[in-house]
Amino acid sequence: MTDRAGANGRPAALAAESIRPPHPTIALLRSASLSSAAHHEIERMILEGEIKAGAKLTEAWLSERLGVSRGPIREAFRMLEQAGLVRQEKNRGVFVREIPLEEALEIFDLRAAMDELVGRRLAESITPEQMKVVRAVVDKMDAAARAGDADSYHLLNLQFHDALVEYAGNRKLAGVYRKLVKELALYRRRNLRDEAALPHSAAEHRAILKAIASGNAEHAGGAMYDHVIESKQRALHGSAAKPPLRAKASRAQSSRKARG
Repeated sequence: MTDRAGANGRPAALAAESIRPPHPTIALLRSASLSSAAHHEIERMILEGEIKAGAKLTEAWLSERLGVSRGPIREAFRMLEQAGLVRQEKNRGVFVREIPLEEALEIFDLRAAMDELVGRRLAESITPEQMKVVRAVVDKMDAAARAGDADSYHLLNLQFHDALVEYAGNRKLAGVYRKLVKELALYRRRNLRDEAALPHSAAEHRAILKAIASGNAEHAGGAMYDHVIESKQRALHGSAAKPPLRAKASRAQSSRKARG
């Protein structure tokens, strides 16, 4: 038996299928997919500086900009709040967080400890192909520093450190680390706008690669720790790059070992 044709010539069963609402699971997956896409795009806009710290985010503007309904935007706001990138204020709306200096300094301290562990692991495990990837990123950072391109440098800096923590192979550490880095990025965009700080920062990244390539876990861990503490010093004192106490101690320890 054949289905009776509808007004448009399609079988009635197919016509009914075309207007049947999606299964709840399918609807949920579609919504989750849209929310995730909206979350990643808004996060990108924040981290790349298209949306500035302190800016108010509106559902209407983002819905039109991203071409999705307001539901996924609201869910994206919730995910961004969990990630520490936005804050929701009752009766006022959603705002990109502004990280105060005191909080930034706390994050720097946590990052220093985590980066030291990353450096130690990589000195013992990084592969030639992985080293090639991060060295290419540092080459681009050097070029951005010479051009005074703070925006490009900032993104490359994030890419460099994200690659290192990925190569360290500890997923738990990577998850916590990335959350802290994203929060700190809201502060560091201001800190890296000073073009005078870029060449010094680029040189630190080159030194990190050299330390990791040496295969000396203590040296590599110290280099990454020192880099974060120097960044903390710049946050405190502007672009004046003052060597941290840890860096002096590390060099002194190296000298004693060389003599011994």
